Amino acid sequence: MVLTLLAACGRTERPAPTRESIATVSARQTAQCLADLRTMGVGYRSLPDKDFGNGCGLSGAVQLLDIGVPVTGITAIRCGEARAFSGWVRNALAPAAYQILGSELASVQGMGSYACRNVIGTRRGGDRRSGHAIANAVDVGGVTLKDGRRVTILNDWTSPDPQVQRFLSTIHASACKRFGTVLSPAYNAAHRNHLHLEDDRAGMCR
Repeated sequence: MVLTLLAACGRTERPAPTRESIATVSARQTAQCLADLRTMGVGYRSLPDKDFGNGCGLSGAVQLLDIGVPVTGITAIRCGEARAFSGWVRNALAPAAYQILGSELASVQGMGSYACRNVIGTRRGGDRRSGHAIANAVDVGGVTLKDGRRVTILNDWTSPDPQVQRFLSTIHASACKRFGTVLSPAYNAAHRNHLHLEDDRAGMCR
């Protein structure tokens, strides 16, 4: 299920912690999260912690190898984000596709996870780091169904098809229950082509 390369995330993405707080994902938290992924049957590869400086780095990150549905465009991702994302795809996105659109998911298109960059889409972004700078966010651009149809955020967010509208509103609502920050085209133009999903406990659903 969908996405390619890194998308431009928007005006007030929650800034990532500063360089000093990158390492606050404790060994205990990471171990529990990895155990949760194994219990879920998610295939992953653990990545070494790295501080790239200037507020960018990896702590408790993994590379997802198999979550049950092929996902493109996702590289390093913090374990907690990987857990939330895998659960969302398997328990919300896939069922919604089958129940509402009548087809199983073939793939999800991701548009990026880790990227050492600032919040963009606002003149006030300044030097604030995006959640992507610590691999704590994933951008999703769309899905491909096994019947050959593609549903993308860019082309279908305002689709005249009521079933497509219901599908997108359903997966957006379900994402808001699993992630701290969810930003969509309804938020601003910077998110016109993707959903920004971030595990930050911010309680922001747009």
